[in-house]
Amino acid sequence: MIVIDTASAVPPFEQLRAQLARQIQDRTLVVGTRLPTIRRLAADLGLAANTVGRAYRELEEAGLIETRRAAGSFVTATGDEGREQARAAAAEYAALITRLGIGGDEALTIVRAALGNPAVPGP
Repeated sequence: MIVIDTASAVPPFEQLRAQLARQIQDRTLVVGTRLPTIRRLAADLGLAANTVGRAYRELEEAGLIETRRAAGSFVTATGDEGREQARAAAAEYAALITRLGIGGDEALTIVRAALGNPAVPGP
């Protein structure tokens, strides 16, 4: 389920993009799933079609969905490749922080800040 918070400082297209990306990455939306048309999703969420279109374009640029002319937009298998790239980057980061002598808690704080979520407490 997609929920757009109209009171949020986060633009609606970004809320939509992030929620769809999360559902693709956690496999709630599996490879091959056909997404609603832009017009249909816009109507369902009370958004402008351009807002949904922008979210879809950004998901397509990220390789999470593909749009087939006259067939619609579908979840791609690229999300799995992206997950593997993230694992490889995490392994490189772990090796770097080890070489630099940075502890695990501090390394996680650095990652949280890079993700724009510095207020999330560590374990």
